[in-house]
Amino acid sequence: MKWTDYPQNIKVRLITSFFNRAVTSAVMPFMALFFAQEMSKVWAGSFLIITVFIGFFVNLIGGYISDRFSRKKVLVLTSSLSAVMFLLMALSLLPSDKWIGLFALAYVIFIITSSLGRPAMHAIIIDSTTPENRKAIYAIDYWMVNLSMAIGAALGGLLYLNHQIELFVLLTVTSASLPIAYQIWLTDERVQSLKKQHNNVLIDLLQNYKVAFQDRPFVKVVIGSMFIFSAEFSLNSYIGVRLAESFETFAIADFNVAGVHMLSLLNIQNMLLVVCLTFMINKFTDRFSKQHVLLTGLLLYSVGYITITSANSWYLLILFNLIGTIGELIYSPVRNAEMANMIPEDKRGSYSAFSNFSFSGADLLARSTIILGAFLIPTMMSVYMGVLLMIGTLLVYTGLFVSKAKNDQLTKREIVQKIG
Repeated sequence: MKWTDYPQNIKVRLITSFFNRAVTSAVMPFMALFFAQEMSKVWAGSFLIITVFIGFFVNLIGGYISDRFSRKKVLVLTSSLSAVMFLLMALSLLPSDKWIGLFALAYVIFIITSSLGRPAMHAIIIDSTTPENRKAIYAIDYWMVNLSMAIGAALGGLLYLNHQIELFVLLTVTSASLPIAYQIWLTDERVQSLKKQHNNVLIDLLQNYKVAFQDRPFVKVVIGSMFIFSAEFSLNSYIGVRLAESFETFAIADFNVAGVHMLSLLNIQNMLLVVCLTFMINKFTDRFSKQHVLLTGLLLYSVGYITITSANSWYLLILFNLIGTIGELIYSPVRNAEMANMIPEDKRGSYSAFSNFSFSGADLLARSTIILGAFLIPTMMSVYMGVLLMIGTLLVYTGLFVSKAKNDQLTKREIVQKIG
């Protein structure tokens, strides 16, 4: 597809996300390290786990709201509040003895506002695509997200240690531009709106998600994705903290590469590989069956992240990060497109919110590795990660293909019985 062929909402999504993620990814990957240094590892892990729970439950409310009300209005309001929270975070860093309490409070409120708005944006993307062009649009979205994150990782690695305030000011300005862009260019093109079934809002919300929870193939994919994503998320949690503590500094010319710098290099490598190889790998895998592509990608992804969980040599980290990233590029477009095709039209916001449990749960598992890693040696953490990835692969594959095939057969039998 050419840029001119993309729906307007997709263009808005791609452009705004590019700038937002470029600045956000310069700061957010260091949150675990920031709280661990300012407070303690256990405090940081516990606090971030709590924010994951908050984000998950608020996200469910956001999915319900996005199906009931104007998705555009939801996005304008939540993105405006997020910008205010980033401003408070920047202000809390100004005193010499940082206002950690204010920073933590603003961070929690940011988690709430961003979680409320995220399902609306995901639903708008599905509204603006079709099963025919969905894989192609997910591929360009995936590419642009990683390009922006590569830029952000570079900014974070260079500026985080000595220019935190400047980074948060830049994040505030960028975030403040998002609601303006949404108000001017975004359109609400939903296919169907969710109708209220019960007078009690809480009962109506729970009843709405009951349908998603009873969709067993979809639930399998969501839970399986959670285990799979936890490996990548641990890069900026357990692995980042471990590298900051135990990685042996080495020199490139006159520049010393410490653990924090190595973390930035791994993030940059991951994202640059995505930027350079996404379309090439996507075109190459089109000739093979979706099932084989998914399994091959997940195998490479698992081998890569199991190794870098405990590796401490720069060359092993670089090599297996390469393998893990290629695996991610192979499996991700298939998973994204097939999962989107499973979502009913009138519950896109709710299903998208429920699917975000994959990210919230993965974030929770990744944050918990900070605490678990304080008691287990790195090789045992690799074993732990391997178990999670094996379970995740089994659930995603059976949810997307095995359970779907069984449901299709049952549907055909019911049609034949009715005709007979």
